[in-house]
Amino acid sequence: MLGFIWSLIIGGIIGAIGQAIVGTDVPGGIIGNIIIGFIGAWAGQFLFSWGPQLADFYVIPAIIGAIIVVFLYGLIASRL
Repeated sequence: MLGFIWSLIIGGIIGAIGQAIVGTDVPGGIIGNIIIGFIGAWAGQFLFSWGPQLADFYVIPAIIGAIIVVFLYGLIASRL
């Protein structure tokens, strides 16, 4: 149970970092950050599996993935 909570916290931080770097706000507040963090971590680890690991996340690829996901979200949201 503690591992799951730790993963939620790290996912939220990764999502927040991705949003801060891109400068696009994803709706949903903390839940949006966690979702973006998990999707970004999955995408980043699918492409790259290296670097420091924290709570089963490869940190640098997860941040890169979150940046990509937030950027794509911004492109899609601006067209709607």
